[in-house]
Amino acid sequence: MRFDVLTLFPEMVENYFNFSILKRAVEAGVVSVNTINPRDFAANKHKKVDDTPYGGGAGMVLMPQPYVDAYESVEKLENSITVMLSPQGAPLNENSVKKLAGYEQIILLCGHYEGFDERIREIIKPVEISLGDFVLTGGELPALCVIDAVSRKLEGTLGKIESAFDDSFADGLLEYPQYTKPREFRGLKVPEVLLNGNHKEINEFRQAERIKRTKERRPDLLN
Repeated sequence: MRFDVLTLFPEMVENYFNFSILKRAVEAGVVSVNTINPRDFAANKHKKVDDTPYGGGAGMVLMPQPYVDAYESVEKLENSITVMLSPQGAPLNENSVKKLAGYEQIILLCGHYEGFDERIREIIKPVEISLGDFVLTGGELPALCVIDAVSRKLEGTLGKIESAFDDSFADGLLEYPQYTKPREFRGLKVPEVLLNGNHKEINEFRQAERIKRTKERRPDLLN
């Protein structure tokens, strides 16, 4: 999987891949990440990428020329999708993550300030994705969330790909509670069923806990 990220702050994206699971995924060649700074494509001498909005209003709007030119500089693979991170987009969920994992390349557009000039949308025609009904300072955090979630679905990112199948939302339910050593901590004990080695009973216990937890915390998922 190849990720190309259009961002005014490439260091924010690049530094994320210096740690943990995604660092190993890059080193193993499972994913590659490329950042493109629209400021490098600005046609004005001051490398300005934003300006005041027509019609008035607070804040600054990202200009179309630097972003469109930066986007058009990216080599597109045949199996590619372009994603704009926007609070106006469809919510990111398990189904959309699975669909994104089916592509060879994801191009991510990170916004800032009051957002994108509408002509950027009209020319590039991206799929728009949101993390939820709230607004962040920029698109880098949502872009990293997309990259992280999608990368977990790729063979070779996790030590065992089966780990992704047990995650919350993998089949519509939340994950069951997990335990490790010690067997007792401050009077709280690991459930005995997890200690008896009977895999059938363990699986039944875990499934029951998943349903119980989903009913308590996210009944909307069951509906």
